[in-house]
Amino acid sequence: MSTLATICARGGSTGVPRKNILPILGKPLIHYTIEQALACPLIDHVYVSTDDKEIAEVARQGGAQVPFLRPAEMATSTAAKIPVIQHLVDWVVDSGIQVDKIVDLDPTSPLRDQEDIKSCIDMLDSETDVVITGYLAIKNPYFNMVEQQPDGYYSLVKQTPGGVNQRQRAPKVYAMNASIYVWHPHTLSKGLWDGKARLHIMPRERSIDIDEPIDFKLVELYMREKIEQSSNKH
Repeated sequence: MSTLATICARGGSTGVPRKNILPILGKPLIHYTIEQALACPLIDHVYVSTDDKEIAEVARQGGAQVPFLRPAEMATSTAAKIPVIQHLVDWVVDSGIQVDKIVDLDPTSPLRDQEDIKSCIDMLDSETDVVITGYLAIKNPYFNMVEQQPDGYYSLVKQTPGGVNQRQRAPKVYAMNASIYVWHPHTLSKGLWDGKARLHIMPRERSIDIDEPIDFKLVELYMREKIEQSSNKH
């Protein structure tokens, strides 16, 4: 049995066009995630699912396997991610590889580290259907997040008897960062919320998901800082 890493990279990104292969510190963005997967001793196979020929070639140059181009209907801006992963897993299984765990790594979240990946894989036990990642949220639905009610007025998203008058006293909530997901093959169809989910908490500085141009700048800033810190240790 083996652990399969899936990396889904659609060609038609809108917030930052072609973001999956744009260079960051001289390297295509997707290469960071491919290298993390290849370096993880708990991962046996690294596959990329894409609809884009250029992304496929860049991914292969980075060391990932790209056995096919994803069908067009699975590459729209509204296409769900779980069917895309299942489509890739089915191909891998049909090719003769027995899959024990599926680790999905988003290429737009390159600041994760090896311990994040290993922890998520280790957290997926027989009682758990999926492991997700997130960070302690800045805004809290019990304290300062509101939504519109049927009457047109607004109120807190979540309310408790007596209310919460200090943010520090509100129940802790976490924002998903879409960095890492881990499933068993038989629980992948449950997605995120139809089974039992566990959360690996990551610091905010490793949780940036590149969706806008400013996110590229932030990621590059943190990468440069990490390189400088590493240089200072030697």
